[in-house]
Amino acid sequence: MDRMQHPSNNAVLGAPAGWDQKTLPCNALPITVTDWDGVPAVVSFWKPTPAEIEAIKAGQPVMLWVAGSTMPPAALMVEAKGSPRL
Repeated sequence: MDRMQHPSNNAVLGAPAGWDQKTLPCNALPITVTDWDGVPAVVSFWKPTPAEIEAIKAGQPVMLWVAGSTMPPAALMVEAKGSPRL
């Protein structure tokens, strides 16, 4: 999936301090810093490639990768009518 700019974006994340760009490149990520029902939240927007859309249509799962040794609380959804407001 390709990260994308969204009208709500109000910040940009860079690679963490000490990140080894040669091992695994980490590019700037446009984000929206917001509040989700009283919980501070950060939202990024991603657009599936045509091949990924076809894989999803065929029933393949979407994966969420997080660098590190644990999974923080996260949500993965499609921006659509009824999505949480930013």
